[in-house]
Amino acid sequence: MKKTVIFDLDGTLIDTEKYFKRFWREAAAEFGFAMSEGQALELRSMGKPYVLWKVKEWFGEEFDYIKIRDRRRELMQAYLEKTGIETKPGAEQALRQLKEEGAAIALATATPTERAKEQLMQVGLLEYFDEVVSTVQVERGKPAPDVYFYVCEKLGTAPAEAFAVEDSPNGAMSAIAAGLKVVFIPDQTEPEGEVAEKIYACISGLSELPELLRRG
Repeated sequence: MKKTVIFDLDGTLIDTEKYFKRFWREAAAEFGFAMSEGQALELRSMGKPYVLWKVKEWFGEEFDYIKIRDRRRELMQAYLEKTGIETKPGAEQALRQLKEEGAAIALATATPTERAKEQLMQVGLLEYFDEVVSTVQVERGKPAPDVYFYVCEKLGTAPAEAFAVEDSPNGAMSAIAAGLKVVFIPDQTEPEGEVAEKIYACISGLSELPELLRRG
C-alpha cells in the first residue's frame, strides 16, 4: 500500500520552534508581561482560539494577543532574515527516500500557507510535497483534528491509513484525534501523558523515519 506521510513544519522539518519560544517571551515582555519558558512552549502549534483562551487565563484581559503575536512575528522574521532557516538533521534525506519509495507527502502546519511554502522553498524541500495545508484553511487549529482531516481529504487518503510526523503535544493530539498514526520526534520536550500513550512511535530524528515506515 502506498504510504501517506504528513509532516508538521516548525520543529519537525525546520529548526525554528526554539525561536517561537524565544520571541513569544520577548514580545510579551515588550508589552509588560512576563511569559515563562514553559508557557511559551505550551503555545507550540496551538490554534488561535485555544491560544486566546490560554493567554487570557495566564495574563488577563489586558493581554492583547494580536498585537503581541504580530510583534513576535516581526522579531522572529527579522532574526531569520539575518541568520537563515536551518532544516532539522536528516530532513531532506528522509523526504527524498520517502518520495523515491512512492509515498504521498504533505504538510499540515500552523504557519500560513504561502509563508510555509516560502520557507520550504528557501531550504530546498518544497519539491517533495504533494500538498501544503495550513490551519488557517480550517475552522479550528491544532490540537483540534480539522487540519488533518482536511489534508487527508485533499490527498484522498483515509486518516487511519496515514502517518503524521510531529514534534509538539498540540500537533500530536491533533493527528491522534483525527485517527492518524503519529510518529513523535521530540524537539523542545519529550512526549508525556496522553500523548506518550497514544502515539505510534517516538524516534530521535528524521533519519530513522523511512525505515520505521517501511516496517509500519
